[in-house]
Amino acid sequence: MKYSQKQAIQIYTLVNIAAAAGKLKIKGLFMAEKEPDKWLKIEISAPADLMDALGNFLTETGAQGVFQESATPEYTVGDFPEPLIEEIIKAYFPQDVRSNKKIASIQKYLDSLQEIFPDLQKPSLKTEIISDPDWGEQWKKYFKPIRVCNNIIVKPTWERYAPSSRDIVIEIDPGMAFGTGQHASTRMCMEAIEDIIMKDRSIKVWKVLDVGCGTGILGITAAKMGAQDVICVDIDKKAVEIAGENAAINNVESFVRIFNKDATTINEPRNLIIANLTAKLLLKLHVHLIHLLLPEGYMIISGIIEQDAKNIEEHFSADPLTTYKVITEKEWVCYVLRKKAADI
Repeated sequence: MKYSQKQAIQIYTLVNIAAAAGKLKIKGLFMAEKEPDKWLKIEISAPADLMDALGNFLTETGAQGVFQESATPEYTVGDFPEPLIEEIIKAYFPQDVRSNKKIASIQKYLDSLQEIFPDLQKPSLKTEIISDPDWGEQWKKYFKPIRVCNNIIVKPTWERYAPSSRDIVIEIDPGMAFGTGQHASTRMCMEAIEDIIMKDRSIKVWKVLDVGCGTGILGITAAKMGAQDVICVDIDKKAVEIAGENAAINNVESFVRIFNKDATTINEPRNLIIANLTAKLLLKLHVHLIHLLLPEGYMIISGIIEQDAKNIEEHFSADPLTTYKVITEKEWVCYVLRKKAADI
């Protein structure tokens, strides 16, 4: 199958893998900072519904680089991404004496998926020994300008884009940080930010907290939508540096404060909290986040897969929070919550 330059390529990975230490955390593409000379390349064609499971398994098996790509109907940057039916996932392992054992393990896992999901097309496996994949340039091919919601375009700094009068363009240089707008969990957060800030005119000064900010894309989005006071936090020092650079690129550094610290150390009340994390981290932070949220303020939580949704709802969709909106894309869920007004 050939992919033209105009074909959309969407990149997806599991949120919890993105936090793995020592990896370059590009959403949908992870790589070690140092590579050996030879690599075992694994290429699997499979239904889109199996991609997250495959990505997780390949990473846990020791892959140093994992990314997905899909041939979808051609569209311009002004279009929304089309649903995906079948995808290709590629994984890179250091070539060594264990390579044959890894291949056998992967094939066994594919066979087990076929038994569990007999109605889905059987995944196919190809292997190849290659030299240095040139990581520094490879992933850039997959990060193109994309319209993530009605008014917001995300583009890498190295790509040109001519915006329309209504477009709000977010420029991102991901470096080693997490968040390019390509992943469903990020896009849903951006959609929610746009919806809240554009519709709720009762809040005159938006005070925002972006938890686990990565590249800073969500905090920057809030600032470019008009938020005057944005705090971004991340425990990854490199991510904080990159977020600061991206804030400067987007000319919002005067509205955005970025800290290399745990969210639990923040004590400034906020009327919009954005947390695109994992279910486990959200549950760990939920008491503190609810405490920080001002009455009638909004909380956007994402990075949640369907199987964790019930547990999240039990902890978040309860007094003093109410569910304002639920956004879904494939197996990913994003909740928009609102805190009740203070008792008089």
